Amino acid sequence: MAIVETIIGLILMVLVSNLINHYFKWLPVSLVQIFLGTIVALIFNIKIDLDANWFLLLFIAPLLYNDGRRFPRKELWKLKGPIFNNAILLVFLTMLVGGFLIAQLIPSMPLPVGIALAAVLAPTDPVAVHSISKQVKLPENVLHLVSGESLINDASGLIGFKYAIAIVITGYFSLYQAVGDFFYVSIIGGLAGLLLMGLVILIIEWLIIKDFNDVVFNTVLQVSIPFIIYLVTEKYLHASGVIAVVVAGVFFASQRNNFISVQPEINLVTERTWDIIAYLLNGTMFTILGVELPFAMQGAIKSDRVDTFRAFLLIGAVWLILLVIRVGWTFVYQLFDHQKTKLLARLKIALISGLSGVRGAITMAGVLTIPLTIASGAPFPERSLVLFLAAGVIILSMLMAIIVLPFLAGKSLAIQTRGANTELNTDELDNDEDQTDSVAEQVPILTKNQAKLYILKNAVRSLEEQRRQQNQLAVYQLILEYQYLIKKLEISEEDQPNEASIITDELKLNRVAIKGQQKELQRLYQSNQIQQKVFQYYQRRLEHQLKEIDHGATLPQFGILFSLRRTILRFDRQFKVRYGNQQAKQFMAQIRLVERALAKIAIKTLSEYLRDSNVNEKKFNREAIYHLIIRYRTLIEKQKNQTSSDPTAYQQQMKSLRLKSINVQRLSLQFLIEQGYLDHRTAMQLRQYINHEENLQLQIDPI
Repeated sequence: MAIVETIIGLILMVLVSNLINHYFKWLPVSLVQIFLGTIVALIFNIKIDLDANWFLLLFIAPLLYNDGRRFPRKELWKLKGPIFNNAILLVFLTMLVGGFLIAQLIPSMPLPVGIALAAVLAPTDPVAVHSISKQVKLPENVLHLVSGESLINDASGLIGFKYAIAIVITGYFSLYQAVGDFFYVSIIGGLAGLLLMGLVILIIEWLIIKDFNDVVFNTVLQVSIPFIIYLVTEKYLHASGVIAVVVAGVFFASQRNNFISVQPEINLVTERTWDIIAYLLNGTMFTILGVELPFAMQGAIKSDRVDTFRAFLLIGAVWLILLVIRVGWTFVYQLFDHQKTKLLARLKIALISGLSGVRGAITMAGVLTIPLTIASGAPFPERSLVLFLAAGVIILSMLMAIIVLPFLAGKSLAIQTRGANTELNTDELDNDEDQTDSVAEQVPILTKNQAKLYILKNAVRSLEEQRRQQNQLAVYQLILEYQYLIKKLEISEEDQPNEASIITDELKLNRVAIKGQQKELQRLYQSNQIQQKVFQYYQRRLEHQLKEIDHGATLPQFGILFSLRRTILRFDRQFKVRYGNQQAKQFMAQIRLVERALAKIAIKTLSEYLRDSNVNEKKFNREAIYHLIIRYRTLIEKQKNQTSSDPTAYQQQMKSLRLKSINVQRLSLQFLIEQGYLDHRTAMQLRQYINHEENLQLQIDPI
C-alpha cells in the first residue's frame, strides 16, 4: 500500500508543478518539481529507496528513446560527424579534467568518485538546450553542435559514469579492458538497437499490409519498444542498453515517413501517449530528486570533512568548472569556422552555449543509481556529498540560465525541459456544419470509403496542378502515397469483380513493364554502358519480380522484403558514394544510370502497349495505370535528384505540399457535407481523420 500511495503522491506533485509552471512560464517546471519534492520530504519525512536496475529501465530507456525519435533530424544528420565526435570527446574531456579538478577541490573524495560525478554531470538536457538555442541567435554550425551533442552525450556520459562507479566499487582498473569493454558495449549496443528497431519496423509494415489498424494494439507495441530493446541488450548481449535505445529512436525517426501517412490516427495517438509518458517520468524523476535532496543535504551537513557553507560553495565551484570546460570547447570550435566573427562575439556565443548546458533528467537518473556500499561492504565514498553536489548543480544550472541568459540574449527566455507541457492544437469537430439530415433523403448517401476516395482523388489532382520543375520529386512521392491509399480503398470495396480487375490489371501491366526493362537492360550491357556485375544484379532482380507477379504479388510499396532490401541497398550506396574509391563511385554511377533508364523504358513500354490497336485501353483500371506511371516517374526523379537535391529543401517541399493537400481534402469534405452526400456520423469521422493527419504533420520536424 505504501508503494501505491507514494506513486499517487508523486503524480499529484507532478500535476501541481505543471499547474504552477502554467502561470510562471519563465520558471522551469523541473525546478518547481524539485522544490515540491523537498517540501513534502521535510514535512512528512518521506524517503524513497531506489533500485538502480529498474530505475534505469523504467526512466532512462523510454526517455532516451523518446529523445531520439523526436530530436530534430535535420540538425543531427547535417553535422553527424562533428556532433558525434564532440558528444564523445567533450564528455570524456569533462570527465577527466572535471573529475581531476573536483578531486583536488575535495581531498576526501577519491579521484574515481570525482570522475563519476563529472561524468554524470556532463550530459545536458536536449530539450532545454534546443529550446534555448532556438530562441538565441547562434551561428548555424554552433547551434547544431550545441543541440545535436545533447542527445548523444547522454549515452557517452552514462557509460563513463558506469565505469567510474565500477572502479570505486571493485577498486580495480585496467585501461586495456576498459577500452575493449567500451568498444564492445558501444558497437554491440548500437547494432542491437539498429537490428531490433529494424525488426519492429518490419512488423509495423506487415501489420499495415494486413490492414491490422487497431489503435490500442499499435500504440502499446510502439510504447513497449524501448523497454524490450533495453532489456534484450543489457541482459542477453551485455552491451549498452542506453546506446541501443538512442540508436533505435533515431532509426525509427528516419524510417517513420514510410508508413506515417498510412496510419494517421495510430501515429497521432502514439505521439500523445509518448507525451504522457515523458510528462510523468520526467516529472517523477525530478520530484524524487526533491525528496532525496534533504537526506543528501543532511548527510553532507553532518559530515565532519565538509562544513555546510563550504558544501554550498562547492556546488558553485563544480558548476563553474563544467561551465569553463564547455565555454572553452565551444570557443575553440569556433576557431575552425571560416566565418569572420569578432573575438567578443565568439566569446558571447561560447558563453551562451555554456550557460545553455542545463543539466536535467539523465543526470538525475544516473546519480540516484549510485549504490550505498562498495564490494568490501564499506559505505560508498562521499555518496551523500555526490548526490548533494549533483542536485545542486542541476538547480544552479537552471537558475543561471534563467538569470544570465536573458542579459546575453537581450530578451526573456522560456526554458523547456523533458516532459514540459506540450500543446497540440486540434480543430474542434463543429457539429453545426453537419446539419444535412433534412436533405439526406433527397441525395444518395456516400459510404465512408466512397467519400474518402473522392477526397483523396481531389488531393491528387491538386498536387498535379502544383507540380513544377523544382518540386517534381516531392509531388510524385506524395501522389504515390495517396495512390497507395486509393488503391487500398478501391480493393476494399464490396464489389468483388472490381477487386479482381485492379489486381489483375496491375499484374498484367507490371509484366509488360518488366519485359521492356529486361530488353533495355540487355541493350545497356551489350553497348558497354554498364559492367557485368551491374547487369547480373538487375537481371536477377527483374527475374525475381516476374516470379513474384506469377505468384500474384503486385509489388506493394510497403512490403517487408521490399523494405528490407531497400534499406540495405540505400545504406550500401551511401557508404560507397562517401567512402568508396573511384571504381566504387563509377559502379554507383552505373547503378543510377540503370535505375533511371529502366524507369523511363517502363513508362515508354506501357504507353506503347496501351496505344496498340490490339489492346483495349479502356478495359484497364485507370488507377492501376496511373499508379504504375507515378511509381516509375518517382524513381526517375529520385535518381535525378540524388546528387543535386538539397534534402532540407525536399523535406520542406513535402511538408508544404502535404499541408496544401490536407486543405484540399478539407474543402472537398465540406462540399460533400453541404451537398448532403454524407450522414452526420460519417462526416464527423472523416473530419477527424483529416484533422489527425494535419496535426501529425504539424508535429513533424523536417529532416
